[in-house]
Order: sequence, then structure tokens, then C-alpha cells
Amino acid sequence: QVQLVESGGGLVQPGGSLRLSCAASGFSLDYGAIGWFRQAPGKEREGVSCVSSYNGNTYYADSVKGRFTISRDNAKNTVYLQMNSLKPEDTAVYYCAADPDPLCPLNFTGPWGQGTQVTVSS
Repeated sequence: QVQLVESGGGLVQPGGSLRLSCAASGFSLDYGAIGWFRQAPGKEREGVSCVSSYNGNTYYADSVKGRFTISRDNAKNTVYLQMNSLKPEDTAVYYCAADPDPLCPLNFTGPWGQGTQVTVSS
């Protein structure tokens, strides 16, 4: 069964850190691009970060540059999102997704994970 499973979300104070994991099963992360997205209540889903299987390039939304880092562990078939200096506006459900286009397209076809909640609050 082809699927992605996120984990690592939770409640953290402003300025804190979390590391999200996206574990793939049924296919290899060399499949294409892997991206992280988030959706806050009442807002549209937005792209957060992406890593290309073609050249290893990484991409970040301006709102998270310098604070978030995407990485991949091919041996574990897992992609991570290290989130530092978290802000209340980072509060959202975070999703990972895959796409056969290795160059981080704007729209991902899937599969998509089920999402993990990140809440940044004091």
C-alpha cells in the first residue's frame, strides 16, 4: 500500500522547536519530489518546503526561510522537517506529499499523508 505517514506534531511554546517526520511505505522517496504543506484554520493550504530527488535542491516559503530545514534519510525512507524558532502563526496542520515530478512542482498529485497538528502557543 502506497502511503505517507506524518508524525512529530504537538504543542510548543513560541521560540521552541519540533521535528516532523514523513515516513513513506509502498514506494521509494526517490520517486520524485517530497513536499511539506500546511493549512491553518480558515486559510488555504500553502507550500512550506520541498526537496527534489533529482538534484537534492531544497525550497522554502519565505515565511519559514532560516527557521525550517527539510532533509531526507533514504535508508529510512523518511523525510524530516526541522522547525526552529516557532511562531504562533506557524500553527497549522502539516502535511507531506509526494509527486513524480522531481523538480518540486507547485501542485502535488500525491500520495498525501493524513496530517499532523502543530500548535505554537504560550
